[in-house]
Amino acid sequence: MMTVAAARTLADGAVCFVGIGIPSTAANLARRTHAPGLVLIYESGCIGSKPSTLPLSIGDGELASTADAVVSVPEIFNYWLQPGRVDVGFLGAAQLDRRGNINTTVIGPYSAPKVRLPGAGGAPEIASCCRSVIVVVRQSLKTFVDGLDFVTSAAAPRMVITDLGVLEPDDTGELVLTSLHPGVSADDARAATGWPLAVSPSLSVTSPPSAAELAVLRSLR
Repeated sequence: MMTVAAARTLADGAVCFVGIGIPSTAANLARRTHAPGLVLIYESGCIGSKPSTLPLSIGDGELASTADAVVSVPEIFNYWLQPGRVDVGFLGAAQLDRRGNINTTVIGPYSAPKVRLPGAGGAPEIASCCRSVIVVVRQSLKTFVDGLDFVTSAAAPRMVITDLGVLEPDDTGELVLTSLHPGVSADDARAATGWPLAVSPSLSVTSPPSAAELAVLRSLR
């Protein structure tokens, strides 16, 4: 459901900054279904990649061999990302607060962390320079916290897609539950959130994957 919901957000012809994992699967699902003109950009410098199989990493040779162009990493950031030429960027999170800010740096105090995480990478630039940001993350009390241990990226995402549903910001910027995946209740989502989760009065249910979406997903190996 997370992959399908993420794929459906991508419009044909959009330029998408893609990471490995669910974002890459979602982007390739979208390109094979409703968005054949989707342009995939990977941090390694591959522009317009059309992989026949899902890449194992951003350095997978399949991305370079199927790309329209391969440029340097500084060019991806300096020429494509920072000037605002990317429509959509995907981000993950170790911690997420009610306004969509992200922590991927440390759990616990920065000076003496309980866990040291992978860090920022390109996330701050993606969060601040893409025209819109979509966060894809599993929803739990460990992840959806009332206060971040460290602010890695001030994301202000257009949408947060979880294994339980979809959240979108209201007029104040606070994330509100707008859609539930089939079989999930609002109470389930509230129980997995570290702040009093607001629920949209027009709460909907995410449409299940279509036969075509499932067929493409199963072919992506």
